[in-house]
Amino acid sequence: MKKVSYLLFVFAIIFQCARAQQKPQYTQYVFNNLLLNPAVTGIENYTDVKAGYRSQWTGLQGAPVTSYLTLSAPLGDKFLNGDATAFPAQGGENPSSRLFTQNYMAAEPHHGIGFMVVSDKAGPITQTNIDVTYAYHLGLTARLNLAVGIAAGVNHINLNTSMITLENPLDPAITNGNNSQWKPDLSTGIWLYSSNYYIGASVQQLLPQNLYFSTNTAYNQSKTVPQYFLTGGVKLFLTDDLTLLPSFLIKDINPTPFTFDINAKLSFQDKFWIGGSYRKSDSFGALAGVNISSFVNIGYSYDITTSALNTVSNGTHELVIGILLNNRYKVTCPQHTF
Repeated sequence: MKKVSYLLFVFAIIFQCARAQQKPQYTQYVFNNLLLNPAVTGIENYTDVKAGYRSQWTGLQGAPVTSYLTLSAPLGDKFLNGDATAFPAQGGENPSSRLFTQNYMAAEPHHGIGFMVVSDKAGPITQTNIDVTYAYHLGLTARLNLAVGIAAGVNHINLNTSMITLENPLDPAITNGNNSQWKPDLSTGIWLYSSNYYIGASVQQLLPQNLYFSTNTAYNQSKTVPQYFLTGGVKLFLTDDLTLLPSFLIKDINPTPFTFDINAKLSFQDKFWIGGSYRKSDSFGALAGVNISSFVNIGYSYDITTSALNTVSNGTHELVIGILLNNRYKVTCPQHTF
């Protein structure tokens, strides 16, 4: 092997992890499930814009840094102008309350369209996903909704060779290779939801692609694989003002070990929330968020690494800012997701 330690680190750890992770992971996926499942596109009665930034394993050189922008908007006059669960124009009851659950009715059938850009940088390797999303929502019963969705776009992977120092300048692992590649990207999902629970399933990277930076087949061993997600959550009413919102995320990514996340949020009315999370064999996290107004909300999380990387990592920070556009009912927190 003629590659120096930094290249070994990138290829042996990041790309080996890429076989396991490939798509970025998030602690605050509960704050933006569109990142995992396109079926939630257009689920709310406003245009939902979110921007996020995640710095993973801070203190470790070349550790992953992820940033994203997502947009989700509903289409359909009956839903926009006559959603059965919508608040009066001046605002109304808290979506996390018992009263909201008792008065809940399935949403009118409608479409949703969305857009997302996700950039994930690990060492000299940057992957950028650009996707358009679509979903259709319909009521199965008077209180139960089903949504199906799809996301389609492209994935761009780039190797910045200027960040790599080689013992052999003509290293066959990257010499005369394609250091900037575009690949098609496709995901799909379903989402079953009511006022006090949801369950969703999705598959990302439905189109497996080879990932390589050399024409030498000895180095063309990395590839994307389909990633399967199952998630769900429930509302538990502790008092009229306090609601517990536990949720889970199960990930199946062959050939890596089965893994899962467990989260719990404690919501005070529709004003703010705090919570905690656990990721199997990886980390514990603390989360908090505040719904500043009917226009903006903010969420933050900090993960404490429990894997072997805890000797070099100072933890993981994640920040999400949400903007609620065309929010005619002046809601300050989501009605159909939580």
